[in-house]
Amino acid sequence: MAEFQQVLREKAAFDEPDFATLQLNQPVVRLAPTEDKREVAVSGLVNINASAEEFLRSYRDSMTRKNNSAILEIGSFGRQPALTDIEGLTLEAEDIEDLKECVVGACQIKLSASMIERFRKEIDWAAPDYQIKVTNLFKEMLLAYIKDYRTRGEAALIEYNDKRDRISVAVEQRALSAAGGYVNSFLADKKSGLQLLEDVLVWSKIKFGLKPVIAVNHISIYKRDDDVGPQVLVASKQIYANHYFNAFHALTAFVNVPGATNGSYLVYENRSRADGLEGPFGKLKRGVVEKKALDGLRGIIQQSKASLEGTTLTAAATAEFSSHQSSGWGRRLFGGIRPLLWLLVLSALIALLALGKRRVDTATAPKGKALKPESVKS
Repeated sequence: MAEFQQVLREKAAFDEPDFATLQLNQPVVRLAPTEDKREVAVSGLVNINASAEEFLRSYRDSMTRKNNSAILEIGSFGRQPALTDIEGLTLEAEDIEDLKECVVGACQIKLSASMIERFRKEIDWAAPDYQIKVTNLFKEMLLAYIKDYRTRGEAALIEYNDKRDRISVAVEQRALSAAGGYVNSFLADKKSGLQLLEDVLVWSKIKFGLKPVIAVNHISIYKRDDDVGPQVLVASKQIYANHYFNAFHALTAFVNVPGATNGSYLVYENRSRADGLEGPFGKLKRGVVEKKALDGLRGIIQQSKASLEGTTLTAAATAEFSSHQSSGWGRRLFGGIRPLLWLLVLSALIALLALGKRRVDTATAPKGKALKPESVKS
């Protein structure tokens, strides 16, 4: 436990009051430092009574399930991506209408320059069925993109040309992956002994208040087995979003800690880069986003822990969690803020609420090694 806490001090800026809070069976959430004004980063830590096997089973079961009211549509791409994989994906009527006026450098939908030009050249906007043709073309281009990504990896990531300044998804993702952090540093360590268990591309359409967001996330699940228990790491990086977000990188680590009162912990790290956090009101917007992101993550972790361990959530925690599912505050403030909050905690919704689907045995989980400082390199 001492080693575990030492690494968290060095890599995630958790401190003694945080560890004292954990001893009271309460989650800890913190802002992580960022160098880019468009970036918001949060970290979370909670102790749980669960095994690595239960965590893995629950996460896998939840990856493509509509287990939350914010998830409007969801699915995954097969190893050989096909149009049938996105048969259930729909475009919002407002997005279709916005595409009528879409040009390179001025578009309401995040697309590459070549994608924008195809909508301009290939769609007859006077045709009675143009909505269907727009949806079909969008799916066709998305599928081609996913196939290319499956073949070439990062080299296939597109540039968003919806605004005057182009945004390279590859550059943004590299910056997020290189950031410091407990889990991020461990994932970057080539000698960590992590074995890839599963690698899947998940698409989703998420309700974010003003505009639903269509996103594709690359989810990788890793596991390290040793003589005292397994460790699990889940990495989710966004390779496409049609609104708001330039990049998104979420990490969840399941860590066994020998000698701890509760032998298992979830360590959560999330970094997102989004539109709308710069400009004259940028500082004010960031303040609202950061507070809501922290409060939202804390509420979600509290509910997840309660569901997982078969206990009752306190009235205060229930009220706090419920308050972050209402849409009013986002509409009263700066439009894009609430969407950023929900994508910041989206991985927590998938990874943590998945655990609460089953009431598991509250017996102490099998004990294993904590991730030691020498295994976590910058």
